[in-house]
Amino acid sequence: MIVDDLRERFGNIDIYLFDQLLRGRIAPGMRILDAGCGSGRNIVFLLRAGYDVFAADPDAAAIHAVRRLAQALAPQLPAGNFRHEPIERATFPEAFADVVISSAVLHFAEGDSQFDAMLRGTWRMVKPGGILFCRLASSIGIESQIDRVDGRVCLLPDGSHRYLVDERLLMSLTGELGGELLDPLKTTVVQGQRAMTTWVVRRTRA
Repeated sequence: MIVDDLRERFGNIDIYLFDQLLRGRIAPGMRILDAGCGSGRNIVFLLRAGYDVFAADPDAAAIHAVRRLAQALAPQLPAGNFRHEPIERATFPEAFADVVISSAVLHFAEGDSQFDAMLRGTWRMVKPGGILFCRLASSIGIESQIDRVDGRVCLLPDGSHRYLVDERLLMSLTGELGGELLDPLKTTVVQGQRAMTTWVVRRTRA
């Protein structure tokens, strides 16, 4: 069936990351780093299509799964491309990747200091001219439905605790990091239970 073929080719890719592919921003020949890759749902197509793919995750089981996935889909890539390590202490070089993916990662920070370390650890690996694609939980559109627990760590209506950003913070960070928005901030509110914001930034200075 067509649906099965699509799933096999693209995996369970984030639809907003797929949009970046469709618009040619993630082009063949680019070096891609998935920072917080989980089991690799966002890199299935990239592996199949011959991209130069790297990944990191603090979960050893996740990296084991990604290495097996890469061995099946892109056996030319060395196992060392996929590293068991936290994003804030990743061992990839500075200005390493054309595109860094951070999908549903940063909102697991336990406070401001960890969020800052995770974000800067991710950003440092983006080349000048490169792109950070980030999806993370926010308070945008659900401000009256969250309970603040500790600073930006909040209890969401769905019962989860997340570090929540907002538009002001993301706009401030965009300039502070030395970037520019490639798209306006886009937020999906899921029936008042949680909100996920897509933040796509080009690095404009070293």
